[in-house]
Formats: sequence, C-alpha cells, structure tokens
Amino acid sequence: MVRNKIIPYRKDLKQLARKLRKNSTLAEVLLWGELKNKQILGFQFHRQVPMLDYIVDFYCHELQLAIEIDGSTHDFIEIEINDEKRQTRLESEDVSFLRFDDLRVKQNMPSVVDEITNSIEQNK
Repeated sequence: MVRNKIIPYRKDLKQLARKLRKNSTLAEVLLWGELKNKQILGFQFHRQVPMLDYIVDFYCHELQLAIEIDGSTHDFIEIEINDEKRQTRLESEDVSFLRFDDLRVKQNMPSVVDEITNSIEQNK
C-alpha cells in the first residue's frame, strides 16, 4: 500500500468542507478532541477532508484511514446505500474505513479510542 497517496478531489468541495468544520456535530467535536494534535499513537488526523466527489469526517493521510461518524440520518436506506457506494469507491483508492455510531461516540468514547488504536496497531 502506498502511504500518503494524494487522492484528488473536486475543488468545489473545499469550501463545503470548511463549512462542515465550522458546523460540526457534537460527536464530531468529541472525537476530534481525541484525534487532534497526534494524540493517538502520534498520527495526524484532519477534519472534513475532500476526496474524489466526497468528504470524509476524519482522515489520516499517513495511514490512509478515514473515520466516519454515522448519525441518525444514516438509518435511512437511501443514505446507507450512498454510504456503501461512497466507501467502496474510496476503498478502491486504498482508503480504509472505521465507522462509529453517533451515540457510541457520545456515550462510550474510551471504546471508540480503543478501537481506533487497535486498528492502527494491527494495520501499520
């Protein structure tokens, strides 16, 4: 796997990503508090990263790891199908994914951080 691979993105997504960073959900704010400043095994994550035609919640370029938080809107079948399509497309660019339920992030952050840490340790 090529690390730090540059994945192109639609330039119009840059402004949307900026807007999403300014209007983060509570779960995103909480998880960002754990990811920022290289707190997990020294790896740097970024918020709302444009990739291809999409924006992922969090991304570590060095690991090619995307982290997504699924809120209640992800319960709708159309959104679930779109998420699968999007994830499959990004996985074809060698991006790996971790997905967490919004409630789990809010209610059990230690288990979320443990899962991220374990995933990184197994795949680095």
